[in-house]
Amino acid sequence: MLELGAGTGRVTRLLAPHVQKIFALDNSLPMLQVAHQSLNCAGNYNTWLAVADHRHLPVKSAMADLVISGWSICYLVNPGLKEPYPDWQESLSKAISEMERILQPNGAIMIIETLGTGFESPHPPDHLVDYYEWLAGRGFSSTWVRTDYRFHSLEEAIDLTRFFFGKALAQEVIEKEWIILPECTGIWWKKICYSTGAGSNVFI
Repeated sequence: MLELGAGTGRVTRLLAPHVQKIFALDNSLPMLQVAHQSLNCAGNYNTWLAVADHRHLPVKSAMADLVISGWSICYLVNPGLKEPYPDWQESLSKAISEMERILQPNGAIMIIETLGTGFESPHPPDHLVDYYEWLAGRGFSSTWVRTDYRFHSLEEAIDLTRFFFGKALAQEVIEKEWIILPECTGIWWKKICYSTGAGSNVFI
């Protein structure tokens, strides 16, 4: 399998014991260095790490059964600013085309993104709604799951929520005394059904 936006290897470590080999890519060398160390400490030696942009993947075509990206494709749309990049649709098209290129017949793409932290049901961030609609228009199916954060104490919940998500959500943690911070996560997928033999693929 191939993982995009592997970062420090959080998802990589979960998947490594269940696959033959993982090509883990990220555009940050320091993050991949952390991933390399943690994967080795966990005894996962079936990984190959490299710096890469989602839109230009340094791997050959038809080499993966599964391409997965967790919480990273969204940064081609919006880096956390109020407005998305002007050319976000072009960037997404390049990234998805690259993911499709490296898949074998009967392979699949899986994209994981946030549907809202601090919510018990899906509440997608406003700046990502168009992106999610774009995925649906490209033939992706979707579902969602709860991926709540469980903390050891209210103090830890407040501190970490403030650090990662800001003062407003940290204040809500205080008011609701959340030891478990609710979060919803979306999963989008598309599978290659077969090759037409004419240089294109049919997806389900």
